[in-house]
Amino acid sequence: MTYETSIDLSAHVRKASVALLQTRLSDALDLEAQAKQAHWNVRGRHFLQLHGLFDAVHGQIEDFVDLLAERITTLGHVADGRVQTTAGATTLYEYPLAAHGGDAHIRALAASLALFAKAVRAAIDAAAAEGDATTADLFTQISRESDKQLWLLEAHLLAD
Repeated sequence: MTYETSIDLSAHVRKASVALLQTRLSDALDLEAQAKQAHWNVRGRHFLQLHGLFDAVHGQIEDFVDLLAERITTLGHVADGRVQTTAGATTLYEYPLAAHGGDAHIRALAASLALFAKAVRAAIDAAAAEGDATTADLFTQISRESDKQLWLLEAHLLAD
């Protein structure tokens, strides 16, 4: 389903951008759930710090979800955030249910976040190649913040 829009991008460009955005939206929704999984289930001596960190990462990813979904609708399409769509379309690693301690949760979440960030960087180039600089810029914004969140997670894994 599409809606009329006065945005001066061709239907072809909008459709291509929406395909990129929807794929990353499914990943971001999965990543958002993974961050909450870590937040709810972390245990260990650094519980309080990691509990807060995972919640902060979740909040940032939630912002990504809104950016992606709102760009899809801005381009005149329907953003599909259904659980069934997300489960079938995500390209991220499955979160390990057995993750227990802080390091296990950090590694699991960091692995998926790194995979997400890599896909977002590829989407920057793809959107630019299609002629949609605005969508490429949105992906650049998400890429920059994904890298920062990854740094915040991985900083906890370094030895003192």
